Amino acid sequence: MTHNGKVIFVGAGPGDPELMTIKGANALKQADVIVYDRLVNKDLLDYAKPLVELIYCGKLPDRHIIPQDQINDILVKHALKGKTVVRLKGGDPAIFGRVGEEASRCAEKNISFEMIPGITSGMAAPLFAGIPLTHRDFSSSCAFITGHRRTDADRPDIEWEKLATSVDTLVFYMGVGNIRMIQEELMKHGRSPDTPVALVRWGTTSKQETLTGTLTTIAEDVERAEFKSPAVIVVGEVVKLREKLAWFEEKEHENFPLAQVK
Repeated sequence: MTHNGKVIFVGAGPGDPELMTIKGANALKQADVIVYDRLVNKDLLDYAKPLVELIYCGKLPDRHIIPQDQINDILVKHALKGKTVVRLKGGDPAIFGRVGEEASRCAEKNISFEMIPGITSGMAAPLFAGIPLTHRDFSSSCAFITGHRRTDADRPDIEWEKLATSVDTLVFYMGVGNIRMIQEELMKHGRSPDTPVALVRWGTTSKQETLTGTLTTIAEDVERAEFKSPAVIVVGEVVKLREKLAWFEEKEHENFPLAQVK
């Protein structure tokens, strides 16, 4: 048996509100409840109806405002009341956004759901830093990897011996705190120490910053610069293209209104 309520999983994009899809914006306009994350530009909430219920469930690297199980319950509870619930996630909901877990819970409760893709930060942030992930001369493959370990594991569940040299461009999410481990594992399993590396922080927003180095130096570079999350890490020869293609950070930008509750 299905219910009149439904859940729409929407990718909010990487930060710049103009990078959200039209379909995602239309979903926000019909929402009765919006459950949103920390890395969502709060300007996107302006699409919502005047009496919409807003529920913040942002996550910090070391702290969850609302545990994942409770987020699942919130979605189910409101949908069972016949409401249209938008689960607004930074980037794309299917790229390390746990949409599979949340949608599975809806399916278990026979709740209708939709999924609307978003532009993921692992693609957008490097591009705004002048780093295309593929290039005919440098990269014919790329991979998105989590650099953040599960709470029940000591290290990310990554097969380093296969990953290190089989993919031209590696993009790590949530990996700033583990940059030294990433550095060590890649070199240990055959990646050249001279491989260019870039970290892009707050990509596509007025707060964007980029730090570059090599696999040998990058951990010390990050520590010296006190370079913090949120940032993506790009490993590969395409990073060299930034010298010619950097464009965004040279411009003047308006402040980025982060949807974060302090």
